[in-house]
Amino acid sequence: MHGKIRWGIVGPGKIAHKFAKDVKITSDGVLSAVASRSVDRAQEFANEHKIPNVFGSYEAMFQSPEVDVVYIATPHNFHKQLALMAMQHGKHVLCEKPLGVNSEEVKELIRAAKDHNVFLMEGLWSRFNPSMRKVKELVDQGKIGQVSYIRADFAFYALDRDESSRLFNPELASGSILDIGIYPIFLSYLILGKPSAIKAFANFHPNGTEIQTSILFKYPNALSVLYSGLTSTSKMEAEISGSEAELLLHPRWHETNSFSFKKQEELKTIELPMKGGGLYHEIEEVHNCLKTNKLESELWSHEDSLVLAELIDEVRRQVGVTFPFEA
Repeated sequence: MHGKIRWGIVGPGKIAHKFAKDVKITSDGVLSAVASRSVDRAQEFANEHKIPNVFGSYEAMFQSPEVDVVYIATPHNFHKQLALMAMQHGKHVLCEKPLGVNSEEVKELIRAAKDHNVFLMEGLWSRFNPSMRKVKELVDQGKIGQVSYIRADFAFYALDRDESSRLFNPELASGSILDIGIYPIFLSYLILGKPSAIKAFANFHPNGTEIQTSILFKYPNALSVLYSGLTSTSKMEAEISGSEAELLLHPRWHETNSFSFKKQEELKTIELPMKGGGLYHEIEEVHNCLKTNKLESELWSHEDSLVLAELIDEVRRQVGVTFPFEA
């Protein structure tokens, strides 16, 4: 792909505002269009970010010749349907995490990307965070020895939110696991791969929404202790311990600007600031892939998204989380 890469925003919510700001600081991306079921919301978003093309229908934007790639920022339950529709119209897709509510949805999206010869990537922005990339590099280089322990948590208080919100409405794939539990699960998979065994426990809201989950991943020579919740805040840090040293990703670890390297009495802090709001780095990955005609990212591949979805499926199965639309 040559020239400026033209983005279309699907769903002008909170995360989309952050995304739009970061597209503007890239050298080769432009905001070309925004779509919402409410044309007024789309127009308001367009006015704020100076976007020329406004659509009150998702399909109308997918048909537009003014868009090369779309960013899907709707609630989880709409991801598959909208990503499929976009790809069927020949658009490249960056879809907010989770790529699908379950692994079957992810498989369907991967098949569609291959069938239509378009780029598809899950917007798991932490994978592209400079600190995360460096931590992964240090582990892979053996700088901390053999990893034997990972601890990661992600929680905030949300019990005062309306039950119709995406966090508490089962029709919108509610709960902590898909929204924030995905991050600790991702970290363990990124560093140690697929676990040999999983144990999970959860507590639930009176309306049936899962609101806190503890997860244990077992590996041949390691354990990961993972947590997500909506019932309280937590430290939101991550620790990766090896036989020779340990790495500590500082709060909030999924969007950190720094981490510590500790080896015996030596303690070093490495500062690797994110650019913009942090979404810049995943946008740059999409741009690099499109400019080199890649249909998936090597840093976060289709297979990675599928394995992550399968791990989440197993956690959900163990704690008993299903959504009405999955029946």
